[in-house]
Amino acid sequence: MFNWLGLVQVLIIAVIMWLFYRSFIQNTSSEKLVRGLLGLAVLWVLSFVLSWAHLDLLSAFLHWTALFLSISLIVIFQPELRKFMALMGNVEEWRRLFKRGGIATKNTSALDAIVSSVEYMSAKHTGALIVFSRSLDESAIEKKGVRVDAVITSELLLTIFFNKTPLHDGAVIIEKERVAYAGAILPLSQNNLNWKYGTRHRAALGLSEVSGATILVVSEESGDISIAEKGKFTKFDDMKKLRAKLEKVMAK
Repeated sequence: MFNWLGLVQVLIIAVIMWLFYRSFIQNTSSEKLVRGLLGLAVLWVLSFVLSWAHLDLLSAFLHWTALFLSISLIVIFQPELRKFMALMGNVEEWRRLFKRGGIATKNTSALDAIVSSVEYMSAKHTGALIVFSRSLDESAIEKKGVRVDAVITSELLLTIFFNKTPLHDGAVIIEKERVAYAGAILPLSQNNLNWKYGTRHRAALGLSEVSGATILVVSEESGDISIAEKGKFTKFDDMKKLRAKLEKVMAK
């Protein structure tokens, strides 16, 4: 008998799972893991359906196949499992899922300093890597680097990324509109990238795959400005568009 209440519950669960996938899984290194788990779920369901249809031999075959693959997945996707658990343990990501901030940032001086320094570094082909996160999960990065805890100024950012300083190869971590750390080491993405992307881009993409952080990259070779989010790069040629994007990022 058709049950409207049951249908509504199924639809609600489907919507919740879709939002969860879009917010945490899509375009991250955990996407392959989730696809594997969905494939396993299909095998388990088929084994029960075949058992209900009294096709015991096929049911047993699928059952043991699914069991074997379940154990194999734990071994094969061990790095992805660690990243997935780190992502799930990031409290800030759960807050962002249920709370959307405004687009205006109170401290425009910090935004001005970042945009002006990035524009200058782009023109001079000075490499830069800047991480924006209100609460970065320590397990998502290799090393936070040197504690700075300073007001954001263009002079400070230009000094850190000047190619003669010891911290210029690492990342700057921005937390709560302050330079929290410099010289941070980020996890490198294992995905195949275009030849034009160097270590900075691989590091930016790697962190974006395992966290909700937004990472800005200035290419030392081309001077291009890109932002990595959720395993994807977006290039910014227009400084007004870049400023608008960073304004939203810093207002979260």
